[in-house]
Amino acid sequence: MMQYAPVADRDPLPMLLNRWLCLLLTCFLAGTAQGERIDVAVASNFMAPIKELSREFERDSGHNVRLSFGSSGKFYAQIRHGAPFLVFFSADQAKPQALESAGLTVPGSRFTYAIGTLVLWSAKPGFLTNGQERLASGEFNRLALANPRLAPYGVAAIEVLESLKLTAATRPKWVQGENISQTYQFVSTGNADIGFVALSQLQADSSFRDSNGLKASGSSWKVPQTLHRPIRQDAVLLKRGEYSPAARALLEFIRSEKAGAIIVRQGYLLP
Repeated sequence: MMQYAPVADRDPLPMLLNRWLCLLLTCFLAGTAQGERIDVAVASNFMAPIKELSREFERDSGHNVRLSFGSSGKFYAQIRHGAPFLVFFSADQAKPQALESAGLTVPGSRFTYAIGTLVLWSAKPGFLTNGQERLASGEFNRLALANPRLAPYGVAAIEVLESLKLTAATRPKWVQGENISQTYQFVSTGNADIGFVALSQLQADSSFRDSNGLKASGSSWKVPQTLHRPIRQDAVLLKRGEYSPAARALLEFIRSEKAGAIIVRQGYLLP
């Protein structure tokens, strides 16, 4: 007759190993279900669109996106000094190209995700019935624009003033924001009567609209594209994100038809 050892006499080690393996597998599956968290640097002008885009991406993918906002110039410097970003959404092409030349990006990952639109805006209703005439008249306390050394929208604003031959006349009234968000704040608080901001910043406030379909708590002039070079905004996968499935998936999503519809609705053109 076959005899069995009492349960108490069995070696407990295999049972403990099985339990640990089950626990480790459970933890792994839980981590997989939660997805990966990625740090993304985003130019301030793209704040409203990327918030909506990241919500859609998180819902569809299960990954988590941690966004940081600021001027493209500051992000460029931070990335050069080892900032832990995996993806960079710049407000221009020059800075992603420079990072590419420095070997800090994944080759072939850079692309134009949006083309920005510049708007001259005032928080005062009716103040900009004719934006070009207002600029030429000099009848305003301050003109806000983003620092052109840091922010591509500031570069575009300078190009507009140069095209209109108003650079010297308006310079004494300039107040420069570190980025386009600070520029917007200068105008919204009344510290500047007028300022060059991004169309998407006005589109984000949907409480009411002016005659141009923009923010109706003031007045605006949509700057003709012929007065400045196109504001082509590039995104790039940084070296730190080379082996991140979530970072690659985010950039793939940004190029999708679904993301493109959101970008256009938020006040941008597609390339």
